[in-house]
Amino acid sequence: MLRDALSELINEGEDLSRITVASLTERAGLTRRTFYTHYKDIPSFVGHTEELILAEIRARIARIAATDLAGLYHNIDDLAPAPGAVELLGYLKRNGALIGALIGPGGDPAFAQRIQAIARDTVASRMKTGIFPGVVGTFFEYYLAYVVAAEMGIVQRWFATGLVESPETMARIMTVVAFVRPGDLYGKPID
Repeated sequence: MLRDALSELINEGEDLSRITVASLTERAGLTRRTFYTHYKDIPSFVGHTEELILAEIRARIARIAATDLAGLYHNIDDLAPAPGAVELLGYLKRNGALIGALIGPGGDPAFAQRIQAIARDTVASRMKTGIFPGVVGTFFEYYLAYVVAAEMGIVQRWFATGLVESPETMARIMTVVAFVRPGDLYGKPID
């Protein structure tokens, strides 16, 4: 109930930094005493909520990173999503009200950065241990930062436009953006 109340308040235009225990518990239909039984303050509640979400995201990103390069290229050739991407985006959509509120303009700017750090670290670790160990280095670090920031931008845009597209469609879009050069799409249907 507290998470639902938090997402409602932020999605109605309240800035996370201005949400009080009183406004949150009133919206949730709970007493302040109930809140303080479990949390010290709003930041501790938000931190706990974000950690739960990040654990779910981390597990799903690990599944995406577990794919091998040959399998990934096969998916790219078929314009299919990276393995595990639909599951990640499905989780984001199912929890869209709360996650969208946290990564949106009234939410926690550090939350989106933490998601990016998880993606960057998970992919970097996987590259070093099996996908393509020879690619690590300065160029790879910048390339990975670029791709992860672009992917997060797509996710934020998806939330900002109301999660209209399906997780399957978004997974295909994000796979193409990450692994296909724009010129590779010339002369091919982009649909």
